[in-house]
Amino acid sequence: MKVFIVGIAGGVGSRLARLLTAAGDRVDGLYRRPEQGERLAAEGVHATHGDLTRLDAPALAELLHGTDVLVFAAGAGGEGGTAATTAIDGTGLTTAIEAARRAGINRLLLVSVFPEAWRDRERSDTFEHYIDVKKRADAELADTDLDWTILRPAALTDDAGTGRINLSPALVHTDITRDDVAATLAELVHTPQIHHRILELTQGPEPIADAVRRQARN
Repeated sequence: MKVFIVGIAGGVGSRLARLLTAAGDRVDGLYRRPEQGERLAAEGVHATHGDLTRLDAPALAELLHGTDVLVFAAGAGGEGGTAATTAIDGTGLTTAIEAARRAGINRLLLVSVFPEAWRDRERSDTFEHYIDVKKRADAELADTDLDWTILRPAALTDDAGTGRINLSPALVHTDITRDDVAATLAELVHTPQIHHRILELTQGPEPIADAVRRQARN
């Protein structure tokens, strides 16, 4: 299976790339900065230099040749302000959807966010813009005829993964390690029967493989 990860150099994307590569999948993805490509190569991960904000759908479709599953894990991550968030998290997904259609790719997995993230805290206008853009991206993908899956992780941490999660259409927002988000995505990539689903993800008691299998039966 070939998996293309938009955002392969990010905290979740790079972890996912390593897991899929170790599992024997063919992996590719976009990175923007030369040092990111060097780091990925040192980790045994193949990736392609390219800037999502500078690629149109035909150009991205050319890079997707032979891809079975497209994972969109890109995000501005607060850098570049609202313009970068719109360009990457919003317009970037629009480009990826059209590129997937042009390349004949039917499966697209999107890493999103809890819509109610940090409702109990004081939030900046930049953060509110981020939530709005992510919600609109979810709605745009859900309105397509692709075999889409939207995964909404809770607040991300860099703690070591536990291998245990909560995975459900609706959860209370807490936190989740990037390790466990990547491991959950890897399971979802290999579980094509889960599609047209929005799933929320937090740390929890259930082994990741069991949690994904349970959702596949629902």
